[in-house]
Amino acid sequence: MKAIIIAAGQGKRLRPHTDHKAKTMVEINGRALLHRQVDALRAAGIDDIVVIRGYKARTVKADGVRYVENPGYANNNILESLMCAGDELVGDVIVSYGDIFYRPEIAAALARSYLPGTLVVDRAWADVYDGRDDHPVAQAELCELSEFGLITRVGKQVGPENAFGEFIGLARLSAPLLARLIARYLLARGRGLDTPYGSAPSLRQAYLTDLFNDGIAHGESIGVLATDGGWREIDTVQDYERAQASIRW
Repeated sequence: MKAIIIAAGQGKRLRPHTDHKAKTMVEINGRALLHRQVDALRAAGIDDIVVIRGYKARTVKADGVRYVENPGYANNNILESLMCAGDELVGDVIVSYGDIFYRPEIAAALARSYLPGTLVVDRAWADVYDGRDDHPVAQAELCELSEFGLITRVGKQVGPENAFGEFIGLARLSAPLLARLIARYLLARGRGLDTPYGSAPSLRQAYLTDLFNDGIAHGESIGVLATDGGWREIDTVQDYERAQASIRW
């Protein structure tokens, strides 16, 4: 199994911490987000790790990983960034946002998942949003589930009323599902990068969750690995300061 970490973004809301280095290299209690992720993935038995770089690419470094470049990072979003991985998007793949970190046991449980697609979803998401003024609930990628435990919708357009939890930015995609999702992307790409896609104003600005929703709308089965905390997103200076003060794992 392979892991692909999407770490091309500029991290504007984390400035000044991202003035001179990529967002994924920001340290929480002395350890960079990227290095924490790599440690967790390797503890789960995943040694083939690809990092997609963009902003401040030369600062993105971790031992034993491979790199893919996103030269258009300033003008595209997470989905386009992932697609820069190209030929790496084969086989069973764990996909991760670059601005999160999580306990190793979450990565281990995800690697064991038998579903075609699995998103890690935090049931205790509301706890973190208490006092999180710079990243409000409206920006949370929440998800709804069917009565059978499969995701019916995920993303920022899902309100908290019917949400099972928050997608943390970590997912496992089986090889067949990944191939079908890429086919959905290519259909959208054929309509043009500036054509609306999902909840995004254009494919160029689409999120990974837009691709998941496209797949779900066309019959794909994507389930959840539920967690109660055990992870953090570092998107703003406030996130950084709160994690520095409270995270000890």
